[in-house]
Amino acid sequence: MGVTRTPRGKWIEEGLRALAAGGPEAVRIEVLAQALGVSKGGFYGYFSNREALLTEMLDAWEQAVTDGVIEQVESGGGDARAKLERLFAIASSSTEGPLRGTAADLAVRDWARRDEAVARRLRRVDNRRMAYLRSLFGSLCADEDEVEVRSLLAFSLRIGNHFIAADHGPRDRAEVMAMTGKWLLR
Repeated sequence: MGVTRTPRGKWIEEGLRALAAGGPEAVRIEVLAQALGVSKGGFYGYFSNREALLTEMLDAWEQAVTDGVIEQVESGGGDARAKLERLFAIASSSTEGPLRGTAADLAVRDWARRDEAVARRLRRVDNRRMAYLRSLFGSLCADEDEVEVRSLLAFSLRIGNHFIAADHGPRDRAEVMAMTGKWLLR
């Protein structure tokens, strides 16, 4: 009986966890192997080096937060309002995992501040996300300025909500987020 190899995707997911925890410097082959409970030799069966892993991590993240999310939203069918509601639910999900999780998104954004290639990729991802939001909000309202404002507000909430520590009076954050979603969909 042959030895079972750790799947390529597990290395990528663990790499994204390490990125989220400590930035690109924390993505170390030995550390990932230890976290996966395997030897680092299996790494080289999939990746030529650390840079190859970092590239594949970004590829997997990009696919998950663009095409993956869009496919999930579109597969449920319905009109633009139903799709936006589904998108908001996905964005606020606490079970996003290492690919779609907020921690990975924020880590990529931080990395992009120091690496122009990552910054170009992030710009491409953000432009794709905004284009999708524009297409959905464009079905709800004809005013291009309003479409842009709603799209930016919705996207900003996805990224910035985790940085806001404000209290909301008698309401909790979930309540305010639900009210915000309703307001965006009016």
